Amino acid sequence: MTGFHHVSVLLEETVDALAPRAGGVYVDATLGGGGHAEAILERSAPDGRLVGLDRDPAALAAAGERLARFGERVTLVKSPFGRLAAALADVGLARVDGVVADVGVSSPQLDDPARGFSFRESGPLDMRMDPTSGETAKELIARLDSTELADLIYALGEERRSRPIARAIKEAEAAGELETTDDLRRAVHRVMKRRGKIDTATRTFQALRIAVNEELDQLGALLAQLPDVVEDGGVAAVISFHSLEDRKVKRAFKGDRRWKPQTKKPITASDEELAANPRARPAKLRAAWRVARAEVAAREAEEKRREERWR
Repeated sequence: MTGFHHVSVLLEETVDALAPRAGGVYVDATLGGGGHAEAILERSAPDGRLVGLDRDPAALAAAGERLARFGERVTLVKSPFGRLAAALADVGLARVDGVVADVGVSSPQLDDPARGFSFRESGPLDMRMDPTSGETAKELIARLDSTELADLIYALGEERRSRPIARAIKEAEAAGELETTDDLRRAVHRVMKRRGKIDTATRTFQALRIAVNEELDQLGALLAQLPDVVEDGGVAAVISFHSLEDRKVKRAFKGDRRWKPQTKKPITASDEELAANPRARPAKLRAAWRVARAEVAAREAEEKRREERWR
């Protein structure tokens, strides 16, 4: 098997929420190393099917090896999760019984310096989940002026000192000192001295990664498509890793009559999971059942009749 090894977060909780069954058709929209997909296929034996999406070729290759034993029950598609409906149409499907999406960055992506996601080891300023296409972090920084960069760091990294950080980054770029993740980290540290355990460059790296991969746009597109893609009574389960994502998922499930949330609050990792995988700490799982389309239509018709009576 390839070196793409990722520990799936909230594995049991996610599969329990999805409740796979024999004969069902499911989607893992963020395949990664295939951990969630494997558990879904095991739970839906002997004939449950799974479509796995990922835009990272390395993830698809690793998952393909891991899931090979399930044979024709598995279909893998190179696609960002924001193209869910189109990816399903490409394989002849319109609706499925459940969708899982873990919208965080995988451990292999973080741990490989060549991918440029992390400042733990020096690597190129890349940060692309699909290294074969799109704009790198370095190219993004070069395209933006200082004000635009500051706005991006503030909006996507929730970094209050975004303006001096952006100026420091652009100064490093102008001086030819912005080639690697180490260079970016040093630029941030010029105005944000390290305090405590969390590196002060973390929010800036997060913001650039989200922007490079259009993660919030992808999540918004996924959430918009889920009501049409999931069958009546089916389940959508989304794992997010920071507040910007979680707020989107919460609003999508709680503010739409087509969904019935399974829990009032998000599910988080147990103490046992955190001891084994500290990276699971920020993970939040929200899951919802798809309300029957006929029931939704009846409610809408009743509300329309009430409005007409009050006119």
